[in-house]
Amino acid sequence: MTEYPAGRAKDRPWLMRTYAGHSTAQASNALYRQGLAHGQTGLSVAFDLPTQTGYDPDHVLARGEVGRVGVPVAHLGDMRSLFEGIPLERTNTSMTINATAMWLLALYQVLAEEQGLDEGGIARLAGTTQNDIVKEYLSRGTYVFPPGPSLRLTTDLIAYTVHRMPKWNPVNICSYHLQEAGATPVQEIAFALSTAVTVLDAVFARGQVPEERRGEVVGRVSFFVSAGVRFVEEMCKMRAFGRLWDRITRERYGIEDARQRRFRYGVQVNSLGLTESQPENNVQRIVLEMLAVTLSKDARARAVQLPAWNEALGLPRPWDQQWSLRIQQVLAHESDLLEYDDIFAGSDVIETEVAGLVERSLTEMERIEEMGGVLAAVESGYLKERLVASHAARRARVESGEEEIVGVNCHRATEPSPLTADLGTAVLSVDPGAEAQAVAALDRWRATRCRPPFNRPRPCKALERLKEAAAGTENLMEATLECARAGVTTGEWAGALREVFGEYRAPTGVSSVPVAVPARDGTGLADVRAAVQGTAAELGCGRLRLLVGKPGLDGHSNGAEQIAVRARDAGFEVVYQGIRLTPGEIVAAALAEDVHCVGLSILSGAHTALVPDVLRRLRTAGAADVPVVVGGIIPADDAEALRRAGVAAVFTPKDFGITEIIGRIVDEIRQANKLDPVEVPA
Repeated sequence: MTEYPAGRAKDRPWLMRTYAGHSTAQASNALYRQGLAHGQTGLSVAFDLPTQTGYDPDHVLARGEVGRVGVPVAHLGDMRSLFEGIPLERTNTSMTINATAMWLLALYQVLAEEQGLDEGGIARLAGTTQNDIVKEYLSRGTYVFPPGPSLRLTTDLIAYTVHRMPKWNPVNICSYHLQEAGATPVQEIAFALSTAVTVLDAVFARGQVPEERRGEVVGRVSFFVSAGVRFVEEMCKMRAFGRLWDRITRERYGIEDARQRRFRYGVQVNSLGLTESQPENNVQRIVLEMLAVTLSKDARARAVQLPAWNEALGLPRPWDQQWSLRIQQVLAHESDLLEYDDIFAGSDVIETEVAGLVERSLTEMERIEEMGGVLAAVESGYLKERLVASHAARRARVESGEEEIVGVNCHRATEPSPLTADLGTAVLSVDPGAEAQAVAALDRWRATRCRPPFNRPRPCKALERLKEAAAGTENLMEATLECARAGVTTGEWAGALREVFGEYRAPTGVSSVPVAVPARDGTGLADVRAAVQGTAAELGCGRLRLLVGKPGLDGHSNGAEQIAVRARDAGFEVVYQGIRLTPGEIVAAALAEDVHCVGLSILSGAHTALVPDVLRRLRTAGAADVPVVVGGIIPADDAEALRRAGVAAVFTPKDFGITEIIGRIVDEIRQANKLDPVEVPA
């Protein structure tokens, strides 16, 4: 037995969180209290898509989305239910919220006031709002307003917290979703740090923070990073991040206090890298990815949240989330990881890799600066195009076998897994009545908020005050707090700002992406291209037309973009209008463009409501013969129900071959048009 070294000091563990929330505020509250009882040391709130995009549960775009990927919070009453029995003054709460970050923090503060916190107590609140809108335009898609007004909301929140909530992290620059959208390590570092520079420049330009307090602003900027399975490269990436952030804050902003220049980051390891095939392998992937952000003391995360092994199948159950929490606890409490100084210090191999990442990242940051900064690079489409191209290149490597993924493109033979023997119970099912409950509760809130015993001031006055502030230059947080106290709803708050700021549709990045998979003779893509051309000739049309649609509020467009790019390379004319479309808008576009197939991409779980709606509308319009295919995280029972409803084909993460998917789409078009089948990859 190894003798335990007496007297060796052990570092304090990182903050342990589980990203959670679903169905209703009451159900999520039970989940949080259960997690805290199991040893979590912080909360990480997942909000549903209507809350993230500023819609109430009864809005047409919220249909099918309420309570799916997170908890619905439509007003102060929901925030009360969410944290019932949880004292905010003793809780470190992370809120993954961006476009509506100011609104959710206002609700949180008002709830803290109701719990009895005075001004000094509010100043002691600890936690994080993600509040990074730039990456929403590039990857996650929960933006609402144009870049300029969105940046104003971000900077106003930062300035407010510096003065009133100095322990709060008001912005969490998030490269996590950039990696999931295809970013290379260099792109992840450069795009995230360019975003941080843009945010800090804007905060200081607004003049709400005196120059002598700049260090306090810089010191409260945190980052949220992804860690993939190439854990040595990922660990080097974290060291490069820290080195560059220290340099930027010292040289650009003159910050002398080393503590304020520290690269403070939290992490969730790569969820979209988890596989539906042989999902038990995801456990070791999660462990390796966690080592990337904990093994090196000089680049260790301050907070960690791990996905569950079955996230590629659907929504994790409480037991699955406990398993992920136990992984953290075993590493922190049973291993000797926290007893040593940095074990990579002085390594020539590590230093060479870090130096290379720093140099290449600086080059990319200079390119973005020459364009006019990160917002200009967003609006021009440059950043999105680079991400789509990088993702396409990675997908091509996976499909060719150059990049191996165990259980997906190699070592596919497997014994039956007891974990997935019953797929119907392997994931959590959201209560199908949750949406109706949320709508009914919202109706009650609107009807009673101004009556006894609530007696809130009329929301319309607070909303008019908010619009006046938005039309001017003052900080918007005080007007937002007035709205929260007046019982305003999430949709009303965002709707008032939409009237002033307008809305925005980000570039898709699809049209200018170079070919990632060449269609050389004898390749699968060449065969599919020939089938596309032959089918078009038989139908007497110039080209086959495919509509790729993103119904509802799901903004994870990576998969849809890759299908659109590959279909284009295979010879299709592709109609892709980006995210956030209603079923009616998708059907109208399908009819106007006279498409041969409609492809729908939904990762939020809203497929059960939105896909049948599209099918009904096509039938009503006399276009029932247009095949509809669907892709997303779709449990087996749901996939079968969609097929029975009339969906031609369902694709899930196990269908990793995009060329083969395009071949299947050609098959479905031929079958719908009563053409003889042709040999294409299947």
